[in-house]
Amino acid sequence: MVNEKTQNSFHSGRLLWYLLLVIALSAFCYVTLHVWLLPYSVAYSETGAVSVGYVLYIIIGLLFSTPTPFIAVLMISLFRDRISIKQLLRNIMHTENKGRAILITGFFCLLALLYALFFGKPNGTAWYMLPLLFIVMIPFVGIAEETGWRGLLQPEMEKRMPFPFSVLTTSVFWYAWHYPVWLDPTSRHYGDSMIGFGITILIWAFALAAIYKATKSIIACAVYHAFMDSIGVIYDWNALFDPFPGDLSVNVYRIVWLAAALILWFAADRIHHVQKPENVL
Repeated sequence: MVNEKTQNSFHSGRLLWYLLLVIALSAFCYVTLHVWLLPYSVAYSETGAVSVGYVLYIIIGLLFSTPTPFIAVLMISLFRDRISIKQLLRNIMHTENKGRAILITGFFCLLALLYALFFGKPNGTAWYMLPLLFIVMIPFVGIAEETGWRGLLQPEMEKRMPFPFSVLTTSVFWYAWHYPVWLDPTSRHYGDSMIGFGITILIWAFALAAIYKATKSIIACAVYHAFMDSIGVIYDWNALFDPFPGDLSVNVYRIVWLAAALILWFAADRIHHVQKPENVL
């Protein structure tokens, strides 16, 4: 039987290794993408010229930048926890109650879709691209990020502090991780309000944490994350999600999203309390 001290040490080690790996990988991506290779990306956006530097920019971005949280969890799984890639993928795809996961995730995605339809500003990308973008973003954005943020960081934080504070802490790390996109003039976040984006990150952190708490499913979080980012490609992201202080529609959206996340959190806690045995040896 493993005592509580050993368990705490194990979880503390996982959290520490995760944060150190994310910092190290993010530093590598910052130096390569936003210092050495950024001029090639700027040149491509201005002239359409494809260079070796731009190709490297794309490759490093796809393989190391967005997937940083996944890579960190992968390394911890393989070299620390001795979990195979096959088992890790099973953990990512595991969903105890598929019907509940579909309903909850679908509800939050529907909120986003309705908001975009009524208040979004199209940026010229054809609507028929949405399903294709969504499919591509599930592995390359959703799973790439949510394996780390909600699959490891959020649950580990919940073991140390109450749910609202664990979400706040996770959102701070998530927000800081995004910081380099404000420095890249070729990023779709370039020029966004840092305050507005911070509010969006906080609300989405609550929504994603509530989805995970209710479903215990990383893939459910990945689907929601991918859908939100797909909509942000079809519509002007800054005008849709991140203005500050924002007009009435933006602030109503923020209140509705946060309220839905809080209701889901309380409901999930209540279900867990009912299902949990009163006496645990």
